[in-house]
Amino acid sequence: MDVTTLLDRLFPDGHDIAADGVYFDGIGRVFGTEVAVIGTVDNTPIGIELAFRMAGAVLEVVRRHPGRPILLLVDTQGQRLSHRDELLGINGYMAHLAKCIDLARRNGHRVLGLVYGQAVSGGFLATSLLADRCYALPDAEIRVMNLPAMARVTKIPLERLTELSASSPVFAPGVENYRRMGAIAALWQGDLAACLAEALAAPTDGDSRRALGEERGGRQLARKVADRVRHDAA
Repeated sequence: MDVTTLLDRLFPDGHDIAADGVYFDGIGRVFGTEVAVIGTVDNTPIGIELAFRMAGAVLEVVRRHPGRPILLLVDTQGQRLSHRDELLGINGYMAHLAKCIDLARRNGHRVLGLVYGQAVSGGFLATSLLADRCYALPDAEIRVMNLPAMARVTKIPLERLTELSASSPVFAPGVENYRRMGAIAALWQGDLAACLAEALAAPTDGDSRRALGEERGGRQLARKVADRVRHDAA
């Protein structure tokens, strides 16, 4: 779905969102609620400039509009893989963006993520995966690391990872696998404005991803291990 159609369907009361190349931000209105919108288009990689700009947009909302919900619209192929970005410390820029999103959440801003295109690697981890809840359209594409890259990092043969991915969503890309793991709270279909309004109205009761992953059969041990760690630490 192109971003213009998406914005029209999300905000039936209208929106004032300006695009600048692959980046856009502004305000959308849904059923009387104003929502700050920050996003990217065209599967763009997030380099240091874009990460810094997105972080600044989050801080601007916190500074000027206390309590206003923030919607992150995600379409990125991940962090930009360039020697220049690495030398200039893209890890620090991505960390800064993540901290700004966390600051907004701690200051009472409901932060939602919606993957409508691609969501890959650090561009996903440092943005919508840090939101209170992350959602996706059914035809979105989500992955943190493909199987060949995972094989190189873990030293597990690609054939074995391919075999594991057939039965375990932890080893497989795809929006449905991330929903099963609890990383994606729900898939939005049909009336997108109603989906957004429902998400904005839902209570914020902590991180439910471990429980959802267990309930959906995607992560059977995450909640149990976390509970054991907390119990032993106490």
